[in-house]
Amino acid sequence: MSTPNSLIGTLLHAVGGISAASCYLPSTKTKGWSWNTFWLAQSIFAWLIVPLILALLTVPNFFSIIADAPSKPFWMALFLGGIYGFGGMSFGKAINHIGYSLTYTIAIGISAVVGTIMPLMVFGGLGDFFTKPGGSIVLLGMLLSIVGVVICGWAGFKKEKDLAKEKLNKAGFNMMLGLGLTIIAGVLSGVFNLSLEYGQPIADMAAENGAGQFEGNAKLVVSTLGCFIVNFIWYIVVGFKQKTIIEFLPNKNENRETKSNLLRNWLLSSLTGSLWCLQFFFYGLGHVKMGAYQFASWVLHMSMLIFFSYIVGVIMKEWKNVKKETYVILLVGLVVLIVSFCVTSYGSY
Repeated sequence: MSTPNSLIGTLLHAVGGISAASCYLPSTKTKGWSWNTFWLAQSIFAWLIVPLILALLTVPNFFSIIADAPSKPFWMALFLGGIYGFGGMSFGKAINHIGYSLTYTIAIGISAVVGTIMPLMVFGGLGDFFTKPGGSIVLLGMLLSIVGVVICGWAGFKKEKDLAKEKLNKAGFNMMLGLGLTIIAGVLSGVFNLSLEYGQPIADMAAENGAGQFEGNAKLVVSTLGCFIVNFIWYIVVGFKQKTIIEFLPNKNENRETKSNLLRNWLLSSLTGSLWCLQFFFYGLGHVKMGAYQFASWVLHMSMLIFFSYIVGVIMKEWKNVKKETYVILLVGLVVLIVSFCVTSYGSY
Protein backbone atom coordinates (compact mmCIF):
# COMPACT_ATOMS: atom_id res chain seq x y z
CA MET A 1 0.00 0.00 0.00
CA SER A 2 1.40 3.37 -0.98
CA THR A 3 1.99 5.82 1.90
CA PRO A 4 -0.23 8.92 1.55
CA ASN A 5 1.56 12.21 1.00
CA SER A 6 -0.61 15.07 -0.22
CA LEU A 7 2.36 17.21 -1.29
CA ILE A 8 3.62 14.49 -3.62
CA GLY A 9 0.00 13.90 -4.68
CA THR A 10 -0.36 17.56 -5.62
CA LEU A 11 2.88 17.48 -7.62
CA LEU A 12 1.74 14.35 -9.47
CA HIS A 13 -1.55 16.05 -10.31
CA ALA A 14 0.52 18.97 -11.62
CA VAL A 15 2.44 16.68 -13.96
CA GLY A 16 -0.86 15.23 -15.16
CA GLY A 17 -2.16 18.76 -15.68
CA ILE A 18 0.83 19.65 -17.85
CA SER A 19 0.29 16.52 -19.93
CA ALA A 20 -3.41 17.28 -20.41
CA ALA A 21 -2.88 20.98 -21.12
CA SER A 22 -0.49 20.23 -23.96
CA CYS A 23 -2.07 17.09 -25.43
CA TYR A 24 -3.97 18.78 -28.27
CA LEU A 25 -1.08 20.96 -29.44
CA PRO A 26 0.13 18.31 -31.95
CA SER A 27 -3.20 18.63 -33.79
CA THR A 28 -2.11 22.04 -35.08
CA LYS A 29 0.77 20.43 -36.99
CA THR A 30 -1.14 17.80 -38.98
CA LYS A 31 -1.40 18.21 -42.76
CA GLY A 32 -4.01 16.86 -45.15
CA TRP A 33 -6.27 15.40 -42.48
CA SER A 34 -9.76 16.55 -41.50
CA TRP A 35 -10.51 17.02 -37.81
CA ASN A 36 -12.63 13.85 -37.83
CA THR A 37 -9.71 11.79 -39.11
CA PHE A 38 -7.28 13.20 -36.56
CA TRP A 39 -9.73 12.66 -33.70
CA LEU A 40 -10.31 9.03 -34.59
CA ALA A 41 -6.57 8.41 -34.94
CA GLN A 42 -5.68 9.96 -31.59
CA SER A 43 -8.56 8.12 -29.88
CA ILE A 44 -7.02 4.79 -30.86
CA PHE A 45 -3.95 5.69 -28.82
CA ALA A 46 -5.59 7.72 -26.02
CA TRP A 47 -8.37 5.32 -25.13
CA LEU A 48 -7.18 1.91 -26.30
CA ILE A 49 -3.49 1.31 -26.99
CA VAL A 50 -1.72 3.46 -24.37
CA PRO A 51 -4.02 2.60 -21.40
CA LEU A 52 -3.64 -1.10 -22.22
CA ILE A 53 0.15 -0.84 -22.47
CA LEU A 54 0.34 1.00 -19.13
CA ALA A 55 -1.84 -1.62 -17.46
CA LEU A 56 0.16 -4.53 -18.87
CA LEU A 57 3.42 -2.93 -17.71
CA THR A 58 2.29 -2.03 -14.19
CA VAL A 59 -0.53 -4.38 -13.13
CA PRO A 60 0.40 -8.04 -12.48
CA ASN A 61 -2.15 -10.56 -13.79
CA PHE A 62 -4.09 -7.75 -15.47
CA PHE A 63 -6.28 -9.91 -17.71
CA SER A 64 -7.13 -12.22 -14.81
CA ILE A 65 -8.18 -9.21 -12.75
CA ILE A 66 -10.47 -7.98 -15.54
CA ALA A 67 -11.93 -11.47 -15.99
CA ASP A 68 -12.67 -11.76 -12.26
CA ALA A 69 -13.86 -8.16 -11.81
CA PRO A 70 -17.30 -7.68 -10.19
CA SER A 71 -19.97 -7.25 -12.82
CA LYS A 72 -21.57 -3.98 -11.68
CA PRO A 73 -18.33 -1.97 -11.24
CA PHE A 74 -17.06 -3.20 -14.61
CA TRP A 75 -20.18 -2.40 -16.62
CA MET A 76 -20.88 0.90 -14.86
CA ALA A 77 -17.29 2.06 -15.43
CA LEU A 78 -17.54 1.01 -19.09
CA PHE A 79 -20.96 2.65 -19.58
CA LEU A 80 -20.01 5.93 -17.92
CA GLY A 81 -16.75 5.95 -19.87
CA GLY A 82 -18.89 5.73 -22.99
CA ILE A 83 -20.98 8.70 -21.80
CA TYR A 84 -17.74 10.64 -21.35
CA GLY A 85 -16.89 9.71 -24.94
CA PHE A 86 -19.57 12.14 -26.14
CA GLY A 87 -17.99 14.78 -23.90
CA GLY A 88 -14.63 14.19 -25.54
CA MET A 89 -16.16 14.70 -28.98
CA SER A 90 -17.83 17.93 -27.88
CA PHE A 91 -14.57 19.16 -26.35
CA GLY A 92 -12.62 18.59 -29.55
CA LYS A 93 -15.23 20.34 -31.68
CA ALA A 94 -15.46 23.27 -29.24
CA ILE A 95 -11.73 23.96 -29.61
CA ASN A 96 -12.32 24.44 -33.34
CA HIS A 97 -15.15 26.90 -32.70
CA ILE A 98 -14.01 29.10 -29.79
CA GLY A 99 -10.33 28.37 -29.31
CA TYR A 100 -8.02 26.58 -26.93
CA SER A 101 -8.02 28.64 -23.72
CA LEU A 102 -11.73 29.39 -23.51
CA THR A 103 -12.72 25.77 -24.18
CA TYR A 104 -10.37 24.51 -21.48
CA THR A 105 -11.53 27.07 -18.91
CA ILE A 106 -15.28 26.57 -19.25
CA ALA A 107 -15.33 22.81 -19.91
CA ILE A 108 -12.76 21.86 -17.28
CA GLY A 109 -14.21 24.36 -14.80
CA ILE A 110 -17.63 22.70 -15.07
CA SER A 111 -15.98 19.27 -14.97
CA ALA A 112 -14.11 20.18 -11.77
CA VAL A 113 -17.38 20.90 -9.95
CA VAL A 114 -19.50 18.11 -11.46
CA GLY A 115 -16.75 15.50 -11.19
CA THR A 116 -16.14 16.28 -7.51
CA ILE A 117 -19.72 16.61 -6.27
CA MET A 118 -21.33 13.80 -8.30
CA PRO A 119 -19.34 10.85 -6.81
CA LEU A 120 -19.87 12.21 -3.29
CA MET A 121 -23.63 12.35 -3.93
CA VAL A 122 -23.73 8.88 -5.48
CA PHE A 123 -21.44 7.08 -3.02
CA GLY A 124 -22.00 9.32 0.02
CA GLY A 125 -19.50 11.40 1.98
CA LEU A 126 -20.55 14.93 1.04
CA GLY A 127 -20.99 15.81 4.73
CA ASP A 128 -17.54 14.43 5.60
CA PHE A 129 -16.00 17.60 4.19
CA PHE A 130 -16.38 19.20 7.60
CA THR A 131 -15.75 16.22 9.87
CA LYS A 132 -12.27 15.14 8.76
CA PRO A 133 -9.27 16.97 10.25
CA GLY A 134 -8.35 19.73 7.82
CA GLY A 135 -11.51 19.10 5.81
CA SER A 136 -12.66 22.71 6.01
CA ILE A 137 -9.24 23.85 4.73
CA VAL A 138 -9.46 21.42 1.81
CA LEU A 139 -12.95 22.71 1.05
CA LEU A 140 -11.59 26.27 1.12
CA GLY A 141 -8.90 25.23 -1.35
CA MET A 142 -11.52 23.70 -3.63
CA LEU A 143 -13.64 26.87 -3.48
CA LEU A 144 -10.56 28.96 -4.27
CA SER A 145 -9.95 26.70 -7.27
CA ILE A 146 -13.44 27.46 -8.55
CA VAL A 147 -12.89 31.20 -7.97
CA GLY A 148 -9.61 31.00 -9.88
CA VAL A 149 -11.33 29.18 -12.74
CA VAL A 150 -14.04 31.86 -12.88
CA ILE A 151 -11.45 34.66 -12.98
CA CYS A 152 -9.50 32.87 -15.73
CA GLY A 153 -12.76 32.38 -17.59
CA TRP A 154 -13.47 36.10 -17.30
CA ALA A 155 -10.02 36.79 -18.73
CA GLY A 156 -10.78 34.33 -21.52
CA PHE A 157 -14.00 36.11 -22.44
CA LYS A 158 -12.23 39.48 -22.42
CA LYS A 159 -9.52 38.00 -24.62
CA GLU A 160 -12.10 36.88 -27.17
CA LYS A 161 -13.58 40.39 -27.09
CA ASP A 162 -10.15 42.01 -27.50
CA LEU A 163 -9.38 39.78 -30.49
CA ALA A 164 -12.92 39.81 -31.90
CA LYS A 165 -11.95 41.08 -35.34
CA GLU A 166 -9.25 38.45 -35.71
CA LYS A 167 -11.60 35.68 -34.52
CA LEU A 168 -14.47 36.68 -36.79
CA ASN A 169 -12.20 36.19 -39.77
CA LYS A 170 -11.06 32.78 -38.56
CA ALA A 171 -12.55 29.78 -40.36
CA GLY A 172 -14.83 27.74 -38.11
CA PHE A 173 -15.22 30.37 -35.38
CA ASN A 174 -18.73 30.20 -33.87
CA MET A 175 -19.14 31.51 -30.31
CA MET A 176 -22.69 30.25 -29.64
CA LEU A 177 -22.11 26.75 -31.00
CA GLY A 178 -18.73 26.57 -29.29
CA LEU A 179 -20.15 27.58 -25.91
CA GLY A 180 -22.94 25.01 -26.19
CA LEU A 181 -20.48 22.24 -27.01
CA THR A 182 -18.19 23.38 -24.20
CA ILE A 183 -20.95 23.17 -21.58
CA ILE A 184 -21.89 19.67 -22.78
CA ALA A 185 -18.22 18.68 -22.71
CA GLY A 186 -17.81 20.00 -19.16
CA VAL A 187 -20.77 18.11 -17.72
CA LEU A 188 -19.93 14.84 -19.49
CA SER A 189 -16.23 15.16 -18.62
CA GLY A 190 -17.22 15.23 -14.96
CA VAL A 191 -18.94 11.89 -15.53
CA PHE A 192 -15.51 10.37 -16.25
CA ASN A 193 -14.56 10.74 -12.60
CA LEU A 194 -17.75 8.90 -11.66
CA SER A 195 -16.68 6.16 -14.07
CA LEU A 196 -13.31 5.92 -12.32
CA GLU A 197 -14.99 5.81 -8.90
CA TYR A 198 -17.27 2.96 -10.01
CA GLY A 199 -14.16 1.13 -11.20
CA GLN A 200 -12.41 1.41 -7.82
CA PRO A 201 -13.09 -2.27 -6.90
CA ILE A 202 -11.07 -3.21 -9.99
CA ALA A 203 -8.24 -0.97 -8.77
CA ASP A 204 -8.47 -2.59 -5.32
CA MET A 205 -8.07 -6.01 -6.94
CA ALA A 206 -5.01 -4.71 -8.79
CA ALA A 207 -3.54 -3.46 -5.51
CA GLU A 208 -4.08 -6.88 -3.92
CA ASN A 209 -2.21 -8.43 -6.86
CA GLY A 210 0.84 -6.24 -6.27
CA ALA A 211 0.14 -3.20 -8.48
CA GLY A 212 0.81 -0.85 -5.57
CA GLN A 213 0.53 2.83 -6.47
CA PHE A 214 -0.23 1.84 -10.10
CA GLU A 215 -3.56 0.26 -9.11
CA GLY A 216 -5.48 2.98 -10.97
CA ASN A 217 -4.21 1.77 -14.34
CA ALA A 218 -6.48 -1.29 -14.10
CA LYS A 219 -9.72 0.67 -13.83
CA LEU A 220 -8.52 3.29 -16.34
CA VAL A 221 -8.54 0.69 -19.12
CA VAL A 222 -12.22 -0.08 -18.52
CA SER A 223 -13.27 3.58 -18.44
CA THR A 224 -11.30 4.53 -21.54
CA LEU A 225 -12.53 1.45 -23.41
CA GLY A 226 -16.09 2.76 -23.11
CA CYS A 227 -14.92 6.12 -24.41
CA PHE A 228 -13.10 4.50 -27.32
CA ILE A 229 -16.07 2.38 -28.40
CA VAL A 230 -18.34 5.44 -28.64
CA ASN A 231 -15.77 7.55 -30.51
CA PHE A 232 -14.75 4.72 -32.84
CA ILE A 233 -18.32 3.95 -33.94
CA TRP A 234 -19.23 7.63 -34.30
CA TYR A 235 -16.21 8.68 -36.34
CA ILE A 236 -16.13 5.56 -38.51
CA VAL A 237 -19.73 6.34 -39.53
CA VAL A 238 -18.86 10.02 -40.06
CA GLY A 239 -15.72 9.05 -41.97
CA PHE A 240 -17.64 6.93 -44.46
CA LYS A 241 -20.45 9.47 -44.71
CA GLN A 242 -18.10 12.38 -45.43
CA LYS A 243 -15.65 10.19 -47.36
CA THR A 244 -12.76 11.23 -45.10
CA ILE A 245 -11.96 7.64 -44.10
CA ILE A 246 -9.62 7.36 -47.11
CA GLU A 247 -7.33 9.93 -45.45
CA PHE A 248 -6.01 7.11 -43.26
CA LEU A 249 -4.62 5.16 -46.20
CA PRO A 250 -1.70 5.84 -48.55
CA ASN A 251 -2.50 6.38 -52.22
CA LYS A 252 -0.18 5.00 -54.91
CA ASN A 253 -0.62 8.22 -56.90
CA GLU A 254 0.50 10.44 -54.02
CA ASN A 255 3.95 12.00 -54.03
CA ARG A 256 6.63 11.39 -51.43
CA GLU A 257 5.76 14.53 -49.44
CA THR A 258 2.12 13.49 -49.08
CA LYS A 259 3.12 10.00 -47.90
CA SER A 260 5.53 11.62 -45.44
CA ASN A 261 2.66 13.74 -44.11
CA LEU A 262 0.62 10.58 -43.51
CA LEU A 263 3.35 9.12 -41.31
CA ARG A 264 3.80 12.48 -39.60
CA ASN A 265 0.07 12.69 -38.88
CA TRP A 266 0.02 9.23 -37.32
CA LEU A 267 3.00 10.12 -35.13
CA LEU A 268 1.34 13.36 -34.03
CA SER A 269 -1.88 11.46 -33.30
CA SER A 270 0.03 8.94 -31.19
CA LEU A 271 1.68 11.81 -29.29
CA THR A 272 -1.69 13.46 -28.61
CA GLY A 273 -3.20 10.17 -27.45
CA SER A 274 -0.21 9.35 -25.25
CA LEU A 275 -0.25 12.77 -23.58
CA TRP A 276 -3.99 12.52 -22.97
CA CYS A 277 -3.65 9.10 -21.35
CA LEU A 278 -0.62 10.10 -19.29
CA GLN A 279 -2.69 12.76 -17.56
CA PHE A 280 -4.73 9.97 -15.96
CA PHE A 281 -1.66 7.84 -15.34
CA PHE A 282 -0.40 10.66 -13.12
CA TYR A 283 -3.92 11.33 -11.85
CA GLY A 284 -4.03 7.74 -10.59
CA LEU A 285 -0.68 8.11 -8.84
CA GLY A 286 -1.68 11.44 -7.32
CA HIS A 287 -5.10 10.11 -6.29
CA VAL A 288 -3.52 7.30 -4.27
CA LYS A 289 -1.13 9.75 -2.58
CA MET A 290 -3.98 12.04 -1.46
CA GLY A 291 -5.00 9.42 1.12
CA ALA A 292 -8.14 10.37 3.04
CA TYR A 293 -8.61 13.41 0.81
CA GLN A 294 -8.95 11.59 -2.47
CA PHE A 295 -12.30 13.34 -2.96
CA ALA A 296 -10.30 16.54 -3.67
CA SER A 297 -8.25 14.89 -6.42
CA TRP A 298 -10.60 15.72 -9.28
CA VAL A 299 -10.99 19.45 -8.63
CA LEU A 300 -7.27 19.73 -7.88
CA HIS A 301 -6.35 17.92 -11.09
CA MET A 302 -8.78 19.93 -13.22
CA SER A 303 -7.55 23.20 -11.72
CA MET A 304 -3.99 22.20 -12.54
CA LEU A 305 -5.12 21.47 -16.09
CA ILE A 306 -6.69 24.91 -16.47
CA PHE A 307 -3.65 26.62 -14.93
CA PHE A 308 -1.22 24.97 -17.31
CA SER A 309 -3.52 25.37 -20.32
CA TYR A 310 -3.29 29.13 -19.82
CA ILE A 311 0.48 28.92 -19.46
CA VAL A 312 0.55 26.99 -22.74
CA GLY A 313 -1.75 29.61 -24.28
CA VAL A 314 0.65 32.39 -23.27
CA ILE A 315 3.64 30.46 -24.65
CA MET A 316 1.72 29.91 -27.89
CA LYS A 317 1.18 33.71 -28.03
CA GLU A 318 -2.61 33.43 -27.90
CA TRP A 319 -2.57 36.41 -25.53
CA LYS A 320 -0.09 38.49 -27.49
CA ASN A 321 -2.49 41.22 -28.66
CA VAL A 322 -4.86 41.45 -25.68
CA LYS A 323 -5.31 44.60 -23.61
CA LYS A 324 -3.21 45.09 -20.48
CA GLU A 325 -6.34 44.89 -18.29
CA THR A 326 -7.16 41.44 -19.71
CA TYR A 327 -3.64 40.20 -19.07
CA VAL A 328 -3.77 41.46 -15.46
CA ILE A 329 -7.06 39.60 -14.88
CA LEU A 330 -5.44 36.42 -16.24
CA LEU A 331 -2.47 36.81 -13.89
CA VAL A 332 -4.81 37.33 -10.91
CA GLY A 333 -6.71 34.16 -11.86
CA LEU A 334 -3.50 32.16 -12.13
CA VAL A 335 -2.29 33.44 -8.75
CA VAL A 336 -5.61 32.44 -7.14
CA LEU A 337 -5.23 28.95 -8.64
CA ILE A 338 -1.69 28.67 -7.26
CA VAL A 339 -2.96 29.68 -3.80
CA SER A 340 -5.75 27.10 -4.08
CA PHE A 341 -3.22 24.35 -4.83
CA CYS A 342 -1.22 25.31 -1.75
CA VAL A 343 -4.29 25.50 0.51
CA THR A 344 -5.66 22.14 -0.68
CA SER A 345 -2.27 20.48 -0.23
CA TYR A 346 -1.83 22.00 3.25
CA GLY A 347 -5.31 21.00 4.42
CA SER A 348 -4.86 17.39 3.34
CA TYR A 349 -1.30 17.04 4.64
